[in-house]
Amino acid sequence: MADKTKLEWIVRDLPGAPVVRDYLAGSEAAVAFYGGHFGDAGAYRRKTEDVDGRFDADARARIAEAMYVPEGGDPDRLERWVEEGGYLVTTGQQPCLFGGPLYTIYKALSAARLARGLEDLVGRPVLPLFWIGSEDHDWAEANHTFVVDTENELLRAEVTRHEDTQPALYRIPLPEGVTKVVRSFVEALPDTDFSGPYRELLLRETKPGLTLPESCRGILGNLLGRFGVLLTHAAHPVVKERSREILIRELERGEEHEAILRATAARLDEAGYELQVSLLEGGLNLFYESDAGRERLYRDGDALRLHTTGTRFSPDELQRRAEEDPMLLSPNVLLRPVVESAVFPTLAYVAGPGEIAYFAQLRDYFQAFGMSMPVVQPRLSATIVETKIRKVLDKFELEPERLDRPFHELAGDLAREEIPDGVRKAAGSLRGGIAKGVSELLGEAKQIDPTLNGPVEHVRSQAFQALDELEKKVLQALKRENEIALAQVEKAQLHLYPDGKPQERMLNAFYYLARYGVAFLEDIYEHSPRGPA
Repeated sequence: MADKTKLEWIVRDLPGAPVVRDYLAGSEAAVAFYGGHFGDAGAYRRKTEDVDGRFDADARARIAEAMYVPEGGDPDRLERWVEEGGYLVTTGQQPCLFGGPLYTIYKALSAARLARGLEDLVGRPVLPLFWIGSEDHDWAEANHTFVVDTENELLRAEVTRHEDTQPALYRIPLPEGVTKVVRSFVEALPDTDFSGPYRELLLRETKPGLTLPESCRGILGNLLGRFGVLLTHAAHPVVKERSREILIRELERGEEHEAILRATAARLDEAGYELQVSLLEGGLNLFYESDAGRERLYRDGDALRLHTTGTRFSPDELQRRAEEDPMLLSPNVLLRPVVESAVFPTLAYVAGPGEIAYFAQLRDYFQAFGMSMPVVQPRLSATIVETKIRKVLDKFELEPERLDRPFHELAGDLAREEIPDGVRKAAGSLRGGIAKGVSELLGEAKQIDPTLNGPVEHVRSQAFQALDELEKKVLQALKRENEIALAQVEKAQLHLYPDGKPQERMLNAFYYLARYGVAFLEDIYEHSPRGPA
């Protein structure tokens, strides 16, 4: 129980595919697909050797230009990082409205906690860096967020656009209608001693004309700067400049790299693990920014073809275009971690369950680019239980996990538990009596005429059906009698499993920030993984 917020934190291992569960448990079969295990201090020390072989003082100084020190951060610490040859713990996320769900903050502060822990281990500055995926193009995934409003209803805040194209998010200015969405969202937050500055922050950083990546940088920077978190984004000019070589290499050696990834996929299959990211025949791990938006590139004979428009280029022509305009090419989900480690001196990456699963596909792919993969550290995963929710759980003797199911099923179970013992016993006796009486009747009737079996069985079926209907009516009566109590349980479920999904994947952090202020962020930091002992 956190003293400042009085929030209960139920911290648990990340859920995920078998390869994720085995990696977290330290299984040798799974760890073999990664760059060591996050609990092994030696894995981080080995990674420092790889980083130092690729980054000198000039390289660190240049890439520092792409690292934004937000308000509340310490610019001098970044200077010391350059001078002393420091390292990074990175993490990141697609930009989402108002910073996105809780796990975005969990990732960032898990990186901050790990970075602080690694400094003593490696003897140099280690900074946390949050990568905003500004080149992502899934607007429908990024344009919304959820909050439980003051009426205990789940509010979906969403910004719509009507264009059919899917350009990178950093190219899409927020429309005029975003102002109405922001005001609706901030009005859903409670009036507390803490809520005023957060409302102002949201209104200030989410304006027409800004992009979602710009909005996220302003919001996340304000929240995370005090914890030493730096920010960058995929489309930053320095990042694009320093990633050009990696993108061109994928362009030139796409077929070779596909073979490497398929060989890893075969080994994963032999080990009993499924792929997180499917491998598409002839697909390069690159996107090209065309007038139609961000399009995947495919090999097509001696040419390269864009997936949506079908436009074809010769490899030489496409390489020339990419060299003239570094913004044209961008990595897909498998190449992005390689780009990040090539651009930044990264020791570790803080990952969610999906990311941990696809990192299992990448060890040999990293090596094809002349580097080892970073150590993969799981992010914090937790369920937050407020005092008002804990009271409901205790009243009904419920564990939080029990609420992870459809409410009608949960309500039915709770009603059954409320059936008086006398009714339960009488119903059981009646059911047993029917079964016994029908059995005796069946035995006697068979002696008269064997064809009477059917009518007797029909009587038993009707009797049991009538009894089932009676029990349903008893449950309905109990539900009506306990309507207020069930409403309390439904409210608790909304907070812990909104829309049937884990709280950390749905609810926006501003729900808790408005109630508990910066102490909520301190709670997250304190519960985040500390790194190897």
